[in-house]
Amino acid sequence: MPILGEIAIILGLCLLCEGLAALLPFPFPASVLSLLLLLALLLTGVLKERHIGRVCDFFTRNMAIFFVPACVGLIEHWETLSRVLLPFLIISLLTTPLVYAVTAWTVQLLLGRGRDKEEKP
Repeated sequence: MPILGEIAIILGLCLLCEGLAALLPFPFPASVLSLLLLLALLLTGVLKERHIGRVCDFFTRNMAIFFVPACVGLIEHWETLSRVLLPFLIISLLTTPLVYAVTAWTVQLLLGRGRDKEEKP
């Protein structure tokens, strides 16, 4: 599939989930909804890794770009954040290892599932 087609799939899913999030009767981030929908499509086989592989590799290699807006936001709101800096740091220090552990466990689980599928004839 051409790279523009892969980008269209990713952006189309994001746009679809923006609309779905707007229709929900409760607040839910469209980005999280997009990731859940993408996961569901990949797990069900509706969408194959080869359909979005190159653009995902590009995003992974250039992930630092996605942290620039967050850093700018922190700088813009430094006055507010400085008042709650200690609780913010404590929460960050406690939750970061938890996120790493859950991510590692999920990767191991998915890799194990992939190996099990390869071993079955």
